[in-house]
Amino acid sequence: MRILPPADITAAASTAGAAKAGLASTDVGRLLISAVLAGAYISLGGILSVIIGQGFPGLASSNPALQKILAGAAFPIGLILVVVLGAELFTGNNALLIPSLSKRIHGPGALLRNWVLVYGGNLVGALLFTWLLVYNCGLTAANPWHAAVIRTAEAKVSMPWMTVFLKGIGANWCVCLAVWLALSGKTLIEKAFGCWLPVMAFVALGYEHCIANMFFIPLGMMEGADITVTHAITANFIPSTLGNIVGGALLVGCVYSYLHRGKF
Repeated sequence: MRILPPADITAAASTAGAAKAGLASTDVGRLLISAVLAGAYISLGGILSVIIGQGFPGLASSNPALQKILAGAAFPIGLILVVVLGAELFTGNNALLIPSLSKRIHGPGALLRNWVLVYGGNLVGALLFTWLLVYNCGLTAANPWHAAVIRTAEAKVSMPWMTVFLKGIGANWCVCLAVWLALSGKTLIEKAFGCWLPVMAFVALGYEHCIANMFFIPLGMMEGADITVTHAITANFIPSTLGNIVGGALLVGCVYSYLHRGKF
């Protein structure tokens, strides 16, 4: 089956974005439930990437790229579930609401309302999944996973602020390109592969995704990482979120709206 051309992909994003903006005003309950599910789905991808990516420490020490490839290959299940099942993900919505904004289907207020509500719902979903279905199940209680999640969380809050911001741009540029690719296809295989390749790339490259970090950093803290809530927010969540907005809204949403203005 032929995939959609770029202008039609942007038109599909505009239609999806308008629906998402409307939901924030007409049915907040459905929006929040969908956002909670998306946070849980991304966390599911996170724990799968930890179990698989960190499960071969001896092999990975001799082949450092192997751990990154394995983690990257496992993580995209979260975005695949979000896209195929229609959940509300903050980072994807950074780009999706821009084309409909450019056509004046909704205003900046509706966009910001959607982003704030979805961000909060994603956080709740990620924390609930991490606490109930990872920490309380003991999935990372033993090494090598225990040490790995602590090391990962502490590394995420130890980078310079600007480094996290720039890595946030890279992460959501990839995620929103994945959403655009998924919109181009009709079948499950087309949508899944569209999601998989860019997301695998951002994980393997070590970019920073704020919703994924709602899993990685709290899990590290639950397992004993020396991180406070304030430190997590200021050192990672703020810069990664701002970077994600730039990467998604500007580099994908605004760019493709401009390129295909008047064509959808």
